[in-house]
Amino acid sequence: MFLMDMWRKYRKTVVAMSVAGAVLAAGCGGVLADNTSQGVMPQTSRPASASSGSLSAARNTPAVRVAQSVGPAVVGITNRAVARDWFNHQFEYEQGVGSGVIFREDGYIVTNYHVVAGAKEIMVSLSDGRSVKGKMVGADELTDIAVVKIDGDGFPTAAFGNSDDIVVGEPAIAIGNPMGLEFQGSVTVGVISALNRTLDISERHLKLIQTDAAISPGNSGGALANADGLVIGINSAKIAANGVEGMGFAIPINSVRDIVNQLLDHGRVIRPYLGVGVYDKETAARAGYQLNVDAGVYVQNVTLNGPAGKAGIQRGDVILSVGGEKTNTVGALRSAITSHQVGDSVEIKLVRNGDTMTVNAVLEAIPEE
Repeated sequence: MFLMDMWRKYRKTVVAMSVAGAVLAAGCGGVLADNTSQGVMPQTSRPASASSGSLSAARNTPAVRVAQSVGPAVVGITNRAVARDWFNHQFEYEQGVGSGVIFREDGYIVTNYHVVAGAKEIMVSLSDGRSVKGKMVGADELTDIAVVKIDGDGFPTAAFGNSDDIVVGEPAIAIGNPMGLEFQGSVTVGVISALNRTLDISERHLKLIQTDAAISPGNSGGALANADGLVIGINSAKIAANGVEGMGFAIPINSVRDIVNQLLDHGRVIRPYLGVGVYDKETAARAGYQLNVDAGVYVQNVTLNGPAGKAGIQRGDVILSVGGEKTNTVGALRSAITSHQVGDSVEIKLVRNGDTMTVNAVLEAIPEE
């Protein structure tokens, strides 16, 4: 379900939430969550029990218990990039700061792709105050998910739940590093505002969880947990505009789990591709072109030995739908393709020289490069 008129009005104000600039590290302690030290991400896990026996029942709220169980597994991630000065001297600088969640005792961390994109060096700030180097295991720009590894064992981990089971109105607790490590481990509380929100962000077509828990730059890659202490989403974006409050978005943990498992197994996500380069009205305008089409996406180039080329799709065609799904944006085209499997034959409706026609393409695995 799209955000309709409000989203169209504010679509340029959706932001990914890593924060640039030098900040101070601030560690914090806590009680460990259930650990998952073997294999891939867990399908389901038990929430950890709270250890705040000195608190009254009124004070020992779900947010308190979640802060204790999930908080130690939420880390800060500093992205250090490389640049050159006027004298061609190379130097490193902090490109941004975000968050991550440890999901295995042996140091595997899930975060957002945009938090670590282009990093020359990744520094991970743990909740106990230590800072260690991390290395990239794999990343997927399309879903904005990445996996980072730190050396060691016995790290606190977060328990992952089932995002298909969550309901609108239930409590949602966000943990991360808003505005950088100076505010590391901040906890904010709200509710699940909506499910399956479909947003186009940087040409990516994402289905997200909407929450009104306060989310700020630096929360990217942090945890969105339910009242049972289970992580149900990875915080990723928010709408930032005058008059708009409490509209944050998280990637559902079930989607995250599938992507992470592929990154652990293959170092990348294997998904189908069509083999076309396309423009919609917005991307064409950014490239300096004016696209005069009422619907569909314009085919700018075709990989001749790819699925589209083999199906007879040509430069100048306008693709209206793939497999019955309308493709009026670049993100919608990508979403329509990735909803299928490698080897599927899909029906593609297009316009060529004013004539509407249909072709069939057999989707292939996207080349590794």
